Amino acid sequence: MKNNSSKISLINGKTLDLSTPIAMGILNITPDSFYDGGRLTNIKSQMEQVEKMLLDGAAIIDIGAISTRPGAENILEDEEVKRLLPSLKQIRKAFPQAILSVDTYRSEVAQIALIEGADIINDISGGRFDEVMFEVVAAHKAPYIIMHIQGSPRNMQVNPQYENVIDDISGFFELQIKKLAEMGIKGNIILDPGFGFGKTLEHNFEILRQFEAFKKFGCPMLAGISANH
Repeated sequence: MKNNSSKISLINGKTLDLSTPIAMGILNITPDSFYDGGRLTNIKSQMEQVEKMLLDGAAIIDIGAISTRPGAENILEDEEVKRLLPSLKQIRKAFPQAILSVDTYRSEVAQIALIEGADIINDISGGRFDEVMFEVVAAHKAPYIIMHIQGSPRNMQVNPQYENVIDDISGFFELQIKKLAEMGIKGNIILDPGFGFGKTLEHNFEILRQFEAFKKFGCPMLAGISANH
């Protein structure tokens, strides 16, 4: 994660120092994650992985209970909560000082997560999949990651096309930041251009090449790049 502003205020009074780049550790607790093969589906393995990531220097642990891999099928909200809550509660209890992000695009899941100890909401849709998401984030004054995606996880890699990938993503960020500002959120926004989410390899390299172009928004930037083992 790379910053343009130096600090993010968390809802529990803590702050996240972004004066230098930091690392986010990804904890996929889904049975169909393409990255870890669904090997982190029990509490013991999850706790071991969180401890390892923190010891390795991760400043944020991002917990995902719904798969967003290319071609992923949707699951019911109740199933996402059922997966997420035991892990979130146990991780928060065992690592009280850890900064926890929850990867969800559903406002109800975000609401529950923030009540149960999450510090940040990481939304792959940037508020497009659930129109109530911004209300939840605003009510909790929670840091919010706006990610850009073209399409949905199920179809996002089916021939993604752009007039200009940088301009199109910038236009999306500008619109969503404006909506958040109208709800009283003018800081604590992190931007993620969404490498691999509705992007070809060429799009990804162009985003990487022009990553500094997004500095104009004055928000911290997140680069999430995944690879198979």
